[in-house]
Amino acid sequence: MSERPRADLKPNTFEYENEPLVTANGFREYDARWLFGREINLTGVQALGLGLGTYLHELGVRPKIATGHDYRSYSLSIKQALIVGLMNAGCEVVDIGLSTTPMVYFAQFALDCPCVAAVTASHNENGWTGVKMGAKRPLTFGPDEIGRLKEIVLGALGKPRPGGSYAFVENFRAPYLDELAKGHRLSRPIRVAVACGNGTAGLVAPEAMRRIGADVVEVDCNPDYTFPRYNPNTEDLHMLHAMAQALRESRAEIALGFDADGDRCGVVDDRGEEIFADKVGVLLARDFSARHRNAKFVADVKSTGIFQIDPVLKANGAVTDYWKTGHSYMKRRTHELGALAGFEKSGHYFFNPPLGRGYDDGIAAGIAVLEMLDRAGGRKMSQLVQELPRTWGSPTMAPFCPDDRKYKVVDAITQEYEALAREGGKILGQKIAKVITVNGVRITLEDGTWGLVRASSNKPSLVVVVESPVSEANMRAMFADIDARLKKHPEVGEYDQKI
Repeated sequence: MSERPRADLKPNTFEYENEPLVTANGFREYDARWLFGREINLTGVQALGLGLGTYLHELGVRPKIATGHDYRSYSLSIKQALIVGLMNAGCEVVDIGLSTTPMVYFAQFALDCPCVAAVTASHNENGWTGVKMGAKRPLTFGPDEIGRLKEIVLGALGKPRPGGSYAFVENFRAPYLDELAKGHRLSRPIRVAVACGNGTAGLVAPEAMRRIGADVVEVDCNPDYTFPRYNPNTEDLHMLHAMAQALRESRAEIALGFDADGDRCGVVDDRGEEIFADKVGVLLARDFSARHRNAKFVADVKSTGIFQIDPVLKANGAVTDYWKTGHSYMKRRTHELGALAGFEKSGHYFFNPPLGRGYDDGIAAGIAVLEMLDRAGGRKMSQLVQELPRTWGSPTMAPFCPDDRKYKVVDAITQEYEALAREGGKILGQKIAKVITVNGVRITLEDGTWGLVRASSNKPSLVVVVESPVSEANMRAMFADIDARLKKHPEVGEYDQKI
């Protein structure tokens, strides 16, 4: 394939059926995502496969690559087009079929594949597709790798090579389930509502929980790629509310939800209250650090400030590093620091040895939550949360902002807050105690109230999060300050949700 991909092709035309459509915006910070049909076509996916295979040769890694696809009506055809491109580039492709993203990560280890390409739209709505890629297990590509791949694909620099091959692995679900359950057994049959939003996780999540001894109540676990009830996104309040309703009706002790490709976990407690994943992370860090003293953890910049003030973590000698949001960033940081675990507010959890293999797996995280509850001496999840230092926090809010403008807006907001801090200006009558700029800008006031503004890595939007250890009023006031500054930028639109 020598044609340079185009961004202007229209469906139902001769050119669309013969030339690659690949828009530049699909190459995100740490994976690739497009609206299928409008922003990429099957010939474009084939060009992506050729470019990825070419890049693997350029990196000097053995071009043996594990692949699989999520449960969407179009994902199989997209994976097949990708495979054609990879084989044309001389890659040895190992296909595990329909699978969650963590299953494909596990295949790298179980099937001796240095590289990975999971075809998935992740938690995005139907219509989206994409690929999560890596060339050094358990890590996935970051901005430099994605940038070079973009150059190769859009520049038509892919090089056909001989030696491509294809192998299909039957029933890879079985060894994956064995891996999840190995060494895990509850002392009592905790009743758990397992919600999958009719996504890919339904293929494995209920069975995994049963294997460790849980009493499972299935909620929307039958795969249905129309997603008839709600989008399987563990940060979406529609999914969380459905989990809470199922918990009450089934009298379950806890509800665990998994997103469309199974790499994130959401939690609803015994009272039907959603627990944001960063606070679940603090609870897991307490549990892990009690058994692994002086542990190091990583939390993303959207996460609660409790990691740094929690007396239990301090008593256990635990320390936490705040880092960039994004599964690739967090995997790499957790790996590079040799941290025991990483926690992301979106529901990604990263467990390094001896807890895991370093990649994010929502179902493995759900098992860890059940084991923590099992060790809690009869206390319920709500009681464990109540034992944490009290804070008032927002959900992750996402005001619309075009992809070609969002980083400029964040840069302007960052400069504004940095200047305010330098000049000794005040917010809520307080000076700014700390400004963190590893990923957007996170401003912390003297009383610990903080707010974050960053650009979404996956969608045309910004990300806003606020929290206060003092009061709900301070949390809302922090949001009001951020919102007022964002309103100065006309390209910033409506929020998906507000506090």
